[in-house]
Amino acid sequence: MKLRSPMPELDGATEWLNGQVTREDLVGTKPSLIHFWSISCGLCKEAMPNVNEFRDKYKDQLNVIAVHMPRSEKDLDLEEIKKVAAEHEITQPIFVDSAHKLTDAFENQYVPSYYVFDEEGQLRHFQAGGGGMKMLTKRVNRVLGIKE
Repeated sequence: MKLRSPMPELDGATEWLNGQVTREDLVGTKPSLIHFWSISCGLCKEAMPNVNEFRDKYKDQLNVIAVHMPRSEKDLDLEEIKKVAAEHEITQPIFVDSAHKLTDAFENQYVPSYYVFDEEGQLRHFQAGGGGMKMLTKRVNRVLGIKE
């Protein structure tokens, strides 16, 4: 996905956990952080406290949505997804993308990966991998209009 691309529709979920949202629920309200993760991804689990911190710290200013992107057959186990989500305190809505519908719409290949959209639903930042939380924090703060 190129910068300034519009947020894709949040269609094709195998299942939603912790509530369901649509693109219309997000765009026009406040900026959004959409993060892709997988139960088989160690880096995702390491990064989850940082994502949860964003969610909690900016709950009134930022939408946070998780997308579970399976990387193997074992990642398709819904009960295991629920268990890992609970263990890592993922309380934000989770789009379970077992058919890779949203993964394809985002042209995403990586977990963990992070997409920051502004209030109008334009992509402002993309980042993949386990490191770089400082950069992600900077980009989120910029979209939120927070001076550092």
